[in-house]
Amino acid sequence: MSIVVPAVLPSSREDLNEKLAFFAGIPSVNRIQIDVVDGRFAAPASWPFSAEATQGKPTELETLVQKKEMLPHLDRIEYEIDLMCLDAELAAASWLTLGATRLTFHAETTTNLPRLLASAERRYGDGGVVSFGLALNIASDLALIEQCIGSIHYVQFMGINRIGRQGQPFDERVYEKVRIFHSRHPNIPIQVDGGISLERAKKLLSLDVSNLVIGSSILKAGDPVAALASFEALVTPYGV
Repeated sequence: MSIVVPAVLPSSREDLNEKLAFFAGIPSVNRIQIDVVDGRFAAPASWPFSAEATQGKPTELETLVQKKEMLPHLDRIEYEIDLMCLDAELAAASWLTLGATRLTFHAETTTNLPRLLASAERRYGDGGVVSFGLALNIASDLALIEQCIGSIHYVQFMGINRIGRQGQPFDERVYEKVRIFHSRHPNIPIQVDGGISLERAKKLLSLDVSNLVIGSSILKAGDPVAALASFEALVTPYGV
């Protein structure tokens, strides 16, 4: 399994389709993260929140659900939805219907994290098909997620200070967060999202990070396929 999870921050339905088609066309890609930003918890809003809603008519995402359309290449691609939104549990429903199987909730979106996870588990977790993860902002204390370790399958540390935008500068405070968390919970997979360059990737992998969530460092490269391959090549020296 690839150490790289390509991140897609869609500006429109067409943009989402184009980026998913690009990544799905690369044989090594087996998981894709779709960033969902509501414009309230984080900004600016991404699609579908950025699409204008017509009164009395379903949104574009709701239309896809009604038509029973599915995300592409579900036979080999696992889709992870990074829910940067205040109504994360509600927002998750449509994406699960489209075929997503991983939900990343941000710890700061609620005042009662255990209740959110328990509710999501009751609503979506039957049968063990859906995996739940918690994302933690760079300025948040690890104690915020410690109470929920038994309810999640992975942790995502944000490597940038301002989430919801690709191309933000990397915040090196994440190294210490990863080191401490891994020392306490060595069996919980860790992924880091945001601002990851090749050199930073090397250090993160040396700290036993399982996956690197990467968007702009791939998509804005002169040769995105080669850029992705460069990150994936790090698997050998670090034995992931």
